[in-house]
Amino acid sequence: MSHATLPVHIPSFDLYLIGQGRHNDLYRILGAHPETRGDQAGYRFAVWAPNASRVAVTGDFNGWDQQANPLFSSDAGIWSGFVPGVSQGDFYKFAVTRQDGYTLTKTDPMAFCTEMRPGIAAVTWRLDGYQWQDDAWMQRRAAGGPPLNKTMSVYEVHAGSWRWKGPEYGSFLSYRDMAEELIPYALDLGFTHLEFMPLAEHPLDESWGYQVGHFFAPTSRYGSPEDLKYLIDRCHQAGLGVILDWVPAHFPKDDWGLGRFDGTALYEHEDPRQGEHPDWGTFVFNYARNEVRNFLFSNALYWLKEFHIDGLRIDAVASMIYLDYSRKEGEWIPNRYGGKENIEAIEFMRDLNVTVHDNFPGAAMIAEESTSWTGVSRPVYTGGLGFTFKWNMGWMHDTLSYIAQEPIHRQWHHNRLTFSMLYAFHENFILPLSHDEVTHGKRSLISKMPGDMWQMFANLRLLLSYMWAHPGKKLLFMGCEFGQWREWNSREQLDWALLDYPNHQGVSRLLKDLNRLLKEEPPLYAQDNEWTGFEWVDLSDYQSSVFSFLRKAQDGSQILWVFNFTPVVREKYCIGCREPGWWKEIFNSDANLYGGSDKGNAGGAMAKTSHLGGWPHYLELTLPPLAAVAFKPE
Repeated sequence: MSHATLPVHIPSFDLYLIGQGRHNDLYRILGAHPETRGDQAGYRFAVWAPNASRVAVTGDFNGWDQQANPLFSSDAGIWSGFVPGVSQGDFYKFAVTRQDGYTLTKTDPMAFCTEMRPGIAAVTWRLDGYQWQDDAWMQRRAAGGPPLNKTMSVYEVHAGSWRWKGPEYGSFLSYRDMAEELIPYALDLGFTHLEFMPLAEHPLDESWGYQVGHFFAPTSRYGSPEDLKYLIDRCHQAGLGVILDWVPAHFPKDDWGLGRFDGTALYEHEDPRQGEHPDWGTFVFNYARNEVRNFLFSNALYWLKEFHIDGLRIDAVASMIYLDYSRKEGEWIPNRYGGKENIEAIEFMRDLNVTVHDNFPGAAMIAEESTSWTGVSRPVYTGGLGFTFKWNMGWMHDTLSYIAQEPIHRQWHHNRLTFSMLYAFHENFILPLSHDEVTHGKRSLISKMPGDMWQMFANLRLLLSYMWAHPGKKLLFMGCEFGQWREWNSREQLDWALLDYPNHQGVSRLLKDLNRLLKEEPPLYAQDNEWTGFEWVDLSDYQSSVFSFLRKAQDGSQILWVFNFTPVVREKYCIGCREPGWWKEIFNSDANLYGGSDKGNAGGAMAKTSHLGGWPHYLELTLPPLAAVAFKPE
């Protein structure tokens, strides 16, 4: 039996903030929330649909009757009402009637929980039903600030294909299962952060989460909102940060979703030259509209505030800041100055980054931005976009292009590795070897390597060593840490059986040791974003495809890295250095325990006095084949 809808009072100050696009807790006003009036328990509902002629809430509680519980309208375009008898776990939708009398069936844009796909109904859910145990972590994070000059090594995960419970697709680990299995695995490898591909609810598995259906609801594939909070809580208690992919650039055209929500373009632009994305077949958010900015603004803060997320990685930033992104002439509309920059999107991102850094100290805002836009990770007061970090896509493309060359040809591509140092400190960079590089026919990381089986593994170990030595934070996609042969497929779990084989075990051991070095040696992280933390020793030996550089910390400590990108063992190779005395070999990617040939320097080398290339001393080294070696003065 259904109950009559009762009016809901929304304070005028809340309505004012919503109209201004400045209500940080919008999700506590709109959506569905438990409430008790006298002896009547139920839920209050509120939804923004300014051009609707009528809105009603339908669900389990009223037999999906669109006439039973109409909502009341307000001047701000918000329809609201309290429905007695509704309890947590009830399915519901909105019946939104257009001005022409046609009724649309829409889900709640602010739903905190949803039914399992392929269903799209929202589920009534309590927001404050979890007791956090991570106070110590949150206090340390706030006191320490963003990890600009700290160790940051990120393991990127697609939750649905990392590992399964059974052999069949769909036997996903739950959020709580991941707390038991993923956390100890990432800690054992030495990562400091997990980054999850989008966990907001999405109806299509193959979208990997980038076609978001419900921006405020964690996907029900792996459990409830409390289960996700439990996973993040356990990560924090174990010392792992959690980054979440966030998708404010576009949304799908599903007729039950945000698109044409009240029969008009609310969240998107009316003009397809502004409101539709040609590559993805999706709608683009209208960042010029206060209510839309507020929706996205509060969504970002929701994940940080309610789920204690340590950072948001913003997908497809380039598509947001350029009006002509992936569009031909005549397919886009210039801004008011005649330019191609999306002024409103830029202002949105700047406002959001300032707000996040002010209200969530220590949280990171990370841009996947693939162009040469200046100042992506520079403060807003200097004209930047205000992100904490930017993915270094140029480094990724150049490095993968170089390592894919046969060693004999690498001498002709030497500049692809040296070029990154011309701009390495223009931004606060993260070096990404992400999911995008190991799918859609791009092949797995190890399959990109040239040569026979031995050389392929040696090249992979060399690539990872070079990445960990290079300035910038690190991000590695799951499966790359042990050399999975198959390219990633979201409908298959990782090939865990490969870890029974020595070569794959060797890659895993190498990564553990690289992460251990990264934590133990300040030169490898303390000045990641400063020229003073890096110095070339020799970048000119293109004929031998050998590179060498120093990483340095503020206290004067330093680590010398030497890379031999050919399968030739180079005996008595001379490398300049500043410090006299013994230089200990602290890392060798050709070590036997990693699957290498065990060529090296018997623990280190004694510096000799000379003026080789202007250096006061030099080391006479054996450079192992297709390998990286690191030395530290004692």
